[in-house]
Amino acid sequence: MYELMIGLRYIRAKRRNSFISFISMISIVGIALGVAALIIVLSVMNGFQQEVRTRILGMAAHVTLTGPTGQLENWQTVSARAGKAEHVRAVAPYVNGQGLMTNGEQVKGVLVRGIDPALESGVNEVADKLIAGRLDRLAPGEFGMILGWHLAANLGARPGDKVTLITPQGQVTPAGMVPRLKQFTVVGIFRADYYPYDSGLALLHLQDAQRLFRMGDTVSGARVKLDDLNNARAVGANLSRQMPNVLVSDWTQENPSYFRAVEIEKRMMFIILTLIVAVAAFNLVSTLVMVVTDKQADIAILRTLGATPGSIMKIFMIQGAVSGCIGTLSGVVGGVLVALNLNVIVPAIEQFFGARFLPSDVYLISEMPSKVLFGDVSSIGLIALLLAFSATLYPSWRASRINPAEALRYE
Repeated sequence: MYELMIGLRYIRAKRRNSFISFISMISIVGIALGVAALIIVLSVMNGFQQEVRTRILGMAAHVTLTGPTGQLENWQTVSARAGKAEHVRAVAPYVNGQGLMTNGEQVKGVLVRGIDPALESGVNEVADKLIAGRLDRLAPGEFGMILGWHLAANLGARPGDKVTLITPQGQVTPAGMVPRLKQFTVVGIFRADYYPYDSGLALLHLQDAQRLFRMGDTVSGARVKLDDLNNARAVGANLSRQMPNVLVSDWTQENPSYFRAVEIEKRMMFIILTLIVAVAAFNLVSTLVMVVTDKQADIAILRTLGATPGSIMKIFMIQGAVSGCIGTLSGVVGGVLVALNLNVIVPAIEQFFGARFLPSDVYLISEMPSKVLFGDVSSIGLIALLLAFSATLYPSWRASRINPAEALRYE
């Protein structure tokens, strides 16, 4: 295939006009940068999606069961039936409430969650996230409490300290309605690396929570852990059919905004950055047009030697396609390397500029996550190659239409 040989020779050959070589290099670099940027951004989006899902579900349930009034009375029976369902790994009751927590002059609003320490480890990872104390320190009647590390820091509370919880359920006294106050001992601190939990969640024993919120033997609901979180919708639908008097929700219904936002942003960023790749790819059009103008005499000579218009077209398509392949391959390699090493690159940049890109009090995640998916990389590479190939069609067609007599008239 002499077309391939000539096309590759044109890529390596020095041109009389150095500006053409410069434009050609810019086109290749532009494609490489566009492809690398697209891979890095989508990898970060994938990382955010995975991290948010992992951190939310590390402290939340895959499926939640509760009653129509927000309380579950026969929770032992409901838990036993749910535990026998397919894909269910563990079930644990809980009590939810809200209050104000004080320590000295510090006051913070908190979500209070009553748990059974013996069952809680089966439905979430709180035991693995403790940085002080143990989960079994929550004993009924002792009014111990485990705080998120950010909440503990804001209150200035450490293990062994006493904190006061004020609940909205008031008491009627001769002086009128007054709020209920109860003193708790901090027996542990956890760090979920998810700001809403770290800054506003307090755990106490289930029986203490029932007594505090005057719930008797009822609970707010039961939390279900599955063998695969992707089965949540199917399991939830199955439990709803088995127990029609119980309200069933899963993690996709309880946290829809986070996952939808990341998914929509990922799609939009893919479209926007693909346009950048398209602009870089179509720079090949101007490059090949100038190459065709520069090589008019060569084209005319090839035509007089017997080359067909199709062969001339192949020569310049090969030249543009090879440039696109070089740019795409460079971008894929560079983008994957950067995406795989973001955990090193981003902290180095933050240290150099003395700034935090993701403050923990603003964003859900304080570190830049990254997850490279083969499907994304292959799709990006294929789209870049198709755009580069499309950009070669018009200049190559123009080259095949050159009249040899007109091209050689002034040579």
